[in-house]
Amino acid sequence: MRRSRVSTHRLQLALMLTLTFSTGVIDAVGYLGLDRVFTGNMTGNVVLLGMAVAGGNDLPVLRPALALVFFMVGAALAGRLLRRGPEGWSGRTSLALLLVALGTAALAVVVGLVDVNNDEVLGSVVTSGLATVMGVQAATAKRLKVAEITTVVVTSTITGLASDSWLAGGKGKFWVRRALAILLIGLGAVAGGFALLIDLWVGIAISALLASGVTLVGHLRYRHDRLLDVNPADREPAESRS
Repeated sequence: MRRSRVSTHRLQLALMLTLTFSTGVIDAVGYLGLDRVFTGNMTGNVVLLGMAVAGGNDLPVLRPALALVFFMVGAALAGRLLRRGPEGWSGRTSLALLLVALGTAALAVVVGLVDVNNDEVLGSVVTSGLATVMGVQAATAKRLKVAEITTVVVTSTITGLASDSWLAGGKGKFWVRRALAILLIGLGAVAGGFALLIDLWVGIAISALLASGVTLVGHLRYRHDRLLDVNPADREPAESRS
């Protein structure tokens, strides 16, 4: 059996960039369609809550607060699941991302069947559920340690792109993946905004499909590498590529 021409590291980078795009979709749906809630970018929720406490007019409080709590719950659950697993992709990684895909798909079905914007409680359940699966996704990406890719936030990525650039006297390390992460989360937000023109559930369903594809491709590569008995030391180091 021949080894794939695409290294495991490069494939994982592509998969994490796909999830970054998916985050853009989900955050656009949450902010524009579910009462201005970020379900992936928790920095946005902290800022919203701060402005609301300071007296900002008509700013949401409950849903951003719940999103923060349930994002941490999702990250904690994923951390516990993955902690006993090996470094890199494992069966536990596949399970964590499968939970993301299934959870997002279930929420897409709920939103498609029920008008959640006319039910305050159900709307809060949906945003909290999305935050939970995004917490699982973020913790899983962190465990994979694909350099400069968190899948849920790009502020540090933008900082790194600028501070390590040739303009700043740096060597431009990782500039390709950094630029792609920034571009893809923005394009995801555009896609999420356009999806809302069709219906609220469409953007969530797009995210579910992307998470499912990432899970399937990642798990197949993991099985492929196990069959070939790949030594992790022989794989391309995460820090050696841009």
